[in-house]
Amino acid sequence: MNATYLLAAAAIDTEAPANQFGFVEAMKTGGPVAWAILGVMIIMSVGSFYILFTKYFEQNKVMRQYKGVASTFWRAGSLKEGAAKLEKNSAWRQIADDAIIAQEKHGKMTDQLEAHDYMHGSLQRSEDSINYSLSGGLPFLASVGATAPFIGLLGTVIGIYRALINIGISGSASIDKVAGPVGEALIMTAIGLLVAVPAVLAFNWLQSRNRRIAELLNSFSTDILAYISSDGAVKPAVTAAPAAKPAAAKPAAAKK
Repeated sequence: MNATYLLAAAAIDTEAPANQFGFVEAMKTGGPVAWAILGVMIIMSVGSFYILFTKYFEQNKVMRQYKGVASTFWRAGSLKEGAAKLEKNSAWRQIADDAIIAQEKHGKMTDQLEAHDYMHGSLQRSEDSINYSLSGGLPFLASVGATAPFIGLLGTVIGIYRALINIGISGSASIDKVAGPVGEALIMTAIGLLVAVPAVLAFNWLQSRNRRIAELLNSFSTDILAYISSDGAVKPAVTAAPAAKPAAAKPAAAKK
């Protein structure tokens, strides 16, 4: 009797449909539309993390270079000498170089008010160009955060629609006709959220760091403007470098 029971169970197992409701099966059920939506999501995710890391390193470089402003630039005797001590192709070197060029043209103007406005505008344009460069890529993060959930929702709608079509064709709402398309719909919704949330967080974080850098740039350009307008009499206080420790006195030789 046990042998008969085992044979019957084996026959049932071989006749049972091999339904697999995994991620790959759900994507196969979705067809080209599901794969296309998944491809768009992957591109958005890879692009978001690429912008996050590249902008993070770029911001760190600008903040690191700012330490050289106080330690080298303001200790120099003139703007040209101070600019030469800054790193080339840096934001701070760009502002200093633009200030030097504006200073040369500033002396040719007869109207002092117009000259001051020209200096201020030149430094402001330099700041704006740097801020524009730092904000590059952030609109992509904002777009991903705003559109990724809706792209995932598109996959959800298509999955539910396909489930309803399967129910209408089969004439019964059996689980094997509904589980695949509904699973695809849920997967697309989850992927859309997984792509959107990191993009929004990265956008807000990088934007806050850019605002901090913009404040430093504005402060630096304001100090340069005051330095030029006062012929070098006004400049930010520079903390004196720590004095070298005096050499320890040698112990007196022991008397014999």
